Amino acid sequence: MTDDAEFLYPNRDSERGQSEVSRRLFLAGSLAAGTVATAGCSSDDGTAGGGGQEPAPVTTADTVFVFNTGDQTMSLVDVGTDEVVETIDIGVTASFPSNQFAPRLTDSAADPLWLNVDDGVRGLEVGSLAEGVSVDTGSGANWQEVTPDGSHLVVSAREPAHRQFRIDADPDSDSFGSVTAELDRTSEGGRGDNDGPGPCDVTIHPDGEYAYVPDLFGDTLTVLDIEAFEVVTQVEVPPVVGSSGKPWMGTVAPDGETLLVEHSEGQRGTESIWDTSDPAAPTERVRLTSDDGLGSRPLTSEIGPESEVGYVFTPGTDDVSVVDLAAGTVTERIELGGSAFVGTWGPNHEKLYVPVQTSDEVKVIDHEQRSVTATLAVGSKPYGATAATVRPSDGAATQAGTNGGLYNELSGSGTTYCIGNCACGHTL
Repeated sequence: MTDDAEFLYPNRDSERGQSEVSRRLFLAGSLAAGTVATAGCSSDDGTAGGGGQEPAPVTTADTVFVFNTGDQTMSLVDVGTDEVVETIDIGVTASFPSNQFAPRLTDSAADPLWLNVDDGVRGLEVGSLAEGVSVDTGSGANWQEVTPDGSHLVVSAREPAHRQFRIDADPDSDSFGSVTAELDRTSEGGRGDNDGPGPCDVTIHPDGEYAYVPDLFGDTLTVLDIEAFEVVTQVEVPPVVGSSGKPWMGTVAPDGETLLVEHSEGQRGTESIWDTSDPAAPTERVRLTSDDGLGSRPLTSEIGPESEVGYVFTPGTDDVSVVDLAAGTVTERIELGGSAFVGTWGPNHEKLYVPVQTSDEVKVIDHEQRSVTATLAVGSKPYGATAATVRPSDGAATQAGTNGGLYNELSGSGTTYCIGNCACGHTL
């Protein structure tokens, strides 16, 4: 495989250890699966969540949820103290959970944490961490973001599906979790032998009207009208190094004026800054390369609360590249001591929490100081992270992973698609 293929599909040739399973172990796993399936039912004291039962008790506190891909656990970080409250075995993991608007929308026990798991997306009730809804997209590579009002979840399902989905994300709705619109984009084709444009990632304009989708195999940036659920604009993304532009991840600023896009072009990758003052017609302002001081292999990004600074996760150089969005320059690089692929803001948008997968840590970056102010030990190979203003009360979280761990190990369920250094066990 080429370097690019190895980065995109790190597990393509790996053995998953599922080809030979004894009936005894399978039955044990099936029993565990049955336990998982009923995990949302109420307990004797009526406090467990899910299934229309009394919601689980929650603690009101700004919290970051870190998904440890190595052992399918979740570490809960208290934002006020920057301490790990507990690490829970939940039996699923996520690499790119919804984290753009979710932190301020998730404030009650039944609200969902939206995750990319297996061949689709799932919503876990934040109070119990039990599965509330699950949607199969026909693809193992999924990205999702909830709209600012919490009504829709917009999903990009890359190969082999090459589809966009809109899902009812309101837990109070009668159609919660159902697909309300779908867009098949295979007819657009893709570079080389790809049978579609490869919609990769999704970020939503703060006005809630438009979603931006970088197309990895189409070398385009696609703008979706969320209400009509149709393509309104498609911008060609030419290369500046290598032979193809390869846009694959993106983040729109809180003020809606700027969009950051990560590119997998060349050996080291590039970063572009777009003007979105006209939300339906983005225009590229500048493309940053390693010659401009950008770290290697930019994968995802987050943007500061005043929309003036971008933090680009560059795992190829084990750091975060800090970008002045107005000037279009890299101002500094923050060392992490390991590879980080994503990060998330706490609900108050003051500190950035960065899972460092290769060191089993989370680095906390203070936005005002532009530096790491805390290092937290978490579970095995942390990758994705999101946040909320509540978390499960002590002992209230569903221990689905404890009961279903054997089933997950044998069936390969509960895994997630990662890019780069991937310990998730998932294959497309």
